[in-house]
This record gives sequence, C-alpha cells and structure tokens, in this order.
Amino acid sequence: MVVTQENVAENVAVNGSSRLSPQEIAGILRDRIRAGDLKPGDRLPTQAELAEEFGVERGAVRQALRALQEDGLLTNVSKGSPPRIAAPAPARGEPQPTMVGLAPRLTEAFSARRVRVDVVCHTAETLMIAIGEPLRLIHEGRIHPESIDVRILVPSRDIELAFPVPVEAHGDDNPVHQRWLAMRNAQGQVLQHNLLALRSTHGIDVHVTFRALPFTPPVKLYLLNQEEALIGYYMLTRRAEEWGSQTLDMYDVLGSQSLLFSFVTRAGLRDAAFVQESQKWFDALWETITSDLTLS
Repeated sequence: MVVTQENVAENVAVNGSSRLSPQEIAGILRDRIRAGDLKPGDRLPTQAELAEEFGVERGAVRQALRALQEDGLLTNVSKGSPPRIAAPAPARGEPQPTMVGLAPRLTEAFSARRVRVDVVCHTAETLMIAIGEPLRLIHEGRIHPESIDVRILVPSRDIELAFPVPVEAHGDDNPVHQRWLAMRNAQGQVLQHNLLALRSTHGIDVHVTFRALPFTPPVKLYLLNQEEALIGYYMLTRRAEEWGSQTLDMYDVLGSQSLLFSFVTRAGLRDAAFVQESQKWFDALWETITSDLTLS
C-alpha cells in the first residue's frame, strides 16, 4: 500500500485514529524520496524524531525503516546513527558475466525478510554456484530471511532441444542430450538439497519448485523479489567435451559466461516496466504450458 501525506488526513477521518501503521509510515517516506524531498545521501531524521512526527512508538518506525531498507532505499543502516537515502541503481549498469554478476545480486536479494527468486534457465548450474554466497552468509548468521521461495523453469527431458545438439546427425541414442539431462538433474538436486536444508538448520520456511518447459529458452532470466530482472542471452558455439569414454562434438552454450543485463524497479519507469513484464511472462509460463517436473 502506498500512502501519501494527503492520505494521512483521510486515514484519520476514516479510521478515527491518528495511529499510522508501519506500512503507512514507509509509504509516506517513499513518497518523500520519490518526490525528491529526501535526496540520495540525505540522512533521515532520528527514530525519535520520526516517532514524534507520526505519533507512533519507535517500534513502528523501526518496522517502517526495515521495509525501506528491503526496498534498497536506505544505506548506512546501523543502530548508531540514522540511515541515509541510497543512490538509485543505475538504469544500465555495466553488464557482467553471469558467474561474476549473479552472486552479489542474489546476496542482496536474500537480505530481504521474504525472498522470492524466479528463474528461467537451461540447467541450474550457474544458479547452484552463485547461491552459495547467500547460503554462506545465512550459515554465518549474517542474514536470516524468514522465508525463501524459489521457482525454476528448465527444458523438459522429453523435447528435442534446440541446443546442445551434436554437430553430426545422430540416431535414437543421443549422448549430448543424455549429458545435458544428467547435468540438469544433478545440479537441480544439489540446489534443492542445499536450500531445503535451511528448514531444519535455521528454521527458514523454504520452498523450491521445478517445472518443465516445452521449448528451449534462448535466454536466461533471474527475477529477484519482484524488484530486479537479470537477463542474458545464450550464445551458441561449437565445442568438444569429454563425457565418459566419448568426445562429444556439439553446438552448445556456456551460460556462466553470458552477460547479465540488470533492470531494477527503483531505477525508473522503464526498468520497472521491464521487471513487471518479465514477471508476467514468467508467471504465464508457470501457470499454463509448463508441466510438473521431478528431477530424476
């Protein structure tokens, strides 16, 4: 709920109470930031000053500030001094290879109280590796989300993939497909196990769900807390790889090297629209043409 200063008077009139909720206080402060009344680098008033201004207990102010922190609108948050207004994320940051750029973005996303990660990918290899950093911080006690909900779309085992494919024609036995399937299942199982283990070790409400796509996705997409979209193109190349007793000559991609382009809702209307449309696209796939998937 977004509450403007004008809403305050209305809230009082409707509810007959001058007590604002933490969500309403956060909404008012968001409006001040968006309007430029609070600029990047400015310090917020102290919690005591905000509590006096809004006529609430400090606990309500702290909850409001926590919500703003999760939105990425505050920086320098500590017990010793009021936080500052964070600089908006650049509309087009320098793209980085997935293996470099994904882990820090996931770490920030996992700092939220409720974590939601939606992914479209070819295998879960890069995600499995990158998510190791936020998991490490959780085990060290430095971050502690209350819930984690991860949804992953990968190609179905039953389709003829556009890639990877053998360079030469093959019969019914397709070792390139078998290699991809083995990777998809093994990486997905490791990812699933590491996340679900947080239920028993840290009491975090964790859900990890895979569904199968009926096509080969040409891009990889990571949606973080409905606030950021990271997208990268799968670049095809010809390469050879030892697999078992064979050398597989194939057209394949190295997803970990794909450049990730970031779009963040708070960076502006254009980025916000991209994030929203990407989320709609993911949800539509999830709810329509995809199917249940068991990693085996």
